[in-house]
Amino acid sequence: MTVSTLGRRAVRGATALRGGRFWRPTPFFVFGGLFWLVMTLAYWRVPMCCDFGQHAAVVERLKANLLHPRHPMADLPGAGSPYYSPYAVAQGVFARLTGLAGWEVVKLAGPLNLLVLLTGLNRFVRVLTSRQWAPVLALFAMTLLWGTRTAWWSGYLGLLSMTGNLGYPSTFAIGLTFWAWAWAYRLGGRGPYASYAGLGILVAAILLIHPITSVAALIGVTAIGAARIGTARGAGLYRSAAPPRGATSHDEPAHKQLTRWATALLATATVTLIWPYYDVLTLVGDTSVDAIHHQLYTDLPQRFWLAFLGLPALAHRFRRNPRDPLALIFAADVLVIAYGWATGHYTYGRIMGLALVPPQFSLAIALAAPRPWTWPRRVLGAAAAAGAVVGFVAVQGGAVVPRVLDQPPMWPTYAWAAQHVPPGDVVLTNGYRPTRSLPGYGPNLVAPAWPDPSLDERERNRRLTAVRAYLSPGSTPSERAAIAHRYDVHWLLLDKEQKLPPEAVVVAWSPRTGEVLARVNGGSPRTR
Repeated sequence: MTVSTLGRRAVRGATALRGGRFWRPTPFFVFGGLFWLVMTLAYWRVPMCCDFGQHAAVVERLKANLLHPRHPMADLPGAGSPYYSPYAVAQGVFARLTGLAGWEVVKLAGPLNLLVLLTGLNRFVRVLTSRQWAPVLALFAMTLLWGTRTAWWSGYLGLLSMTGNLGYPSTFAIGLTFWAWAWAYRLGGRGPYASYAGLGILVAAILLIHPITSVAALIGVTAIGAARIGTARGAGLYRSAAPPRGATSHDEPAHKQLTRWATALLATATVTLIWPYYDVLTLVGDTSVDAIHHQLYTDLPQRFWLAFLGLPALAHRFRRNPRDPLALIFAADVLVIAYGWATGHYTYGRIMGLALVPPQFSLAIALAAPRPWTWPRRVLGAAAAAGAVVGFVAVQGGAVVPRVLDQPPMWPTYAWAAQHVPPGDVVLTNGYRPTRSLPGYGPNLVAPAWPDPSLDERERNRRLTAVRAYLSPGSTPSERAAIAHRYDVHWLLLDKEQKLPPEAVVVAWSPRTGEVLARVNGGSPRTR
C-alpha cells in the first residue's frame, strides 16, 4: 500500500467525521484548550493555601475509612459532615486505589474540574446562540470582568481566584451547573420523562457536592423552565439571542410541561434524601458560617464593577423578551443576595460569583454578533476591551504573569512537620495557616478551623478555649497536662513568637517561617 493511498484514506476518514466536510476546530476548542493548559500550570504552581487543606483532609479521612470517615480536621466522629459528598467519596476511592495523598488528589482534580467547567460553559452558551465566538468571549468575560479589588473565594471564577480553587468541589459544581442549565434549555418542557429525571439527578449531585452553588443552579433551572414553558417547540429555535416577543405554541399544554419539570424536582429530592453520608435538610437555616461570609458584602462595587459592563446587553435581552433566561436568572440571584444581606444569612452571598454570569454572558453574546456593528455595539465593545485590560492589569493578571499588582497567596508548606506526625495524631496549634493546611497531610487538630454540622459549635468553641489556655504564658504544667490528656495531644506546632513549654521536645522546625514542631505528653506517636 503506497503512501498516497494511505493519504487518500486518511482524507476520506477525516471527511467522514463531518458528513463529507473536513473537521475544523472551533474557536473555543483552540482558545479553551489553551486556557485549560495555562490555568492548569498556574494552579499547580500555587502551593496549598486557604481552603485547600480542608478539602485534602476530607480525602485523607475517606482514604482511611471510606464508609465511616472521621471528622475532616479533628479526632471526632464525622457522621453528618456535608464535606462527604459524592465528589469527595469519588476522590476517596481514587486515593485508596492509587495510594496518593489527599493533597495530591486535590491537585490532580484541578484540570478535571476545569475541563468540566469549560465544556459546561461552551454547552450553555451554544444553546443560547449559534455564534461560534460567543463561548470564547464568554470565557474572557467570566474570568476578567470582575473588579479592581481582589475577590478570592471558592466559587469565584476570576483568573486569580481560579489559581487557588480549581481543585475545589465548588468549581466542579459550577461546571455541572452550566451543564444543567444547557440541559434544561434543550428540554424546554418537552421530551421524555426520563430526561427530566436525569436532569433532576444532576441537580441533586450539585446540591450534595456544593450546597450553596446548588442555590444558583436551582435558580437557573427554574428560570429556564419558566422562560421555556409555552415557547415554540425546538430548543434551538432562538439560538441567536432571545425568542421574539409573544412567540408561543399551544401544541403542548402547559400543565404537561409542568409535570415534566415536577419529575425533575422529584428526582432531585429523592437522590438528596437517600444520600447516606449526611442529611442535606440539616443545612437549611444553619447559621454557623454566616459570620464568616459577612465580608462578602463589603466593597461590592470595587470587587464587581467591571462585570456591570454587561448590564446594557442584559437589559437589551430583557426588552426583547421579558422571559429571557439570563435576565430571569440575574433578577432572582440579586433577590437572593439581597435576602442574605437583609436577614444576616450572609452565606447566600456566595452566589455572587454566579450572579455575574448573566451580564458577562450577555455581553459576550452581543459582541459575537456579525459585523458591521451598530454604534452602540462599538461603544460596548470598546468598553469591554478596556475593562478586560483593566481587570487583567489590576487584579487577574497575577494568576499567570509574575510580578503584577496582585499575586496568589504563597503559603508555606507544612510537609516538613507532617513527615514526623503519623496520620490521625492530634496536633495542638492556633496558627492561622497551620490550622488550615496541616490536616490536609493527615494529622488532626484539637480545634477545627471551620464550623461543621457534624460537630456541635459549642464543643468547637470549648476546644478553641482549651487551645488558648494551653498556649497561655500563665498556664501551669498540670493544666497543660490535663488538656493534652483530654484531647490526646501528642504534638505542638508553635510559631517563633510562642514560648515552648518545658515538657515539649523539639522534633523539627521550618527554616522559612521559624515555626517549631514539638512532641509532648510523654507518649509515643501512633504507628504509621
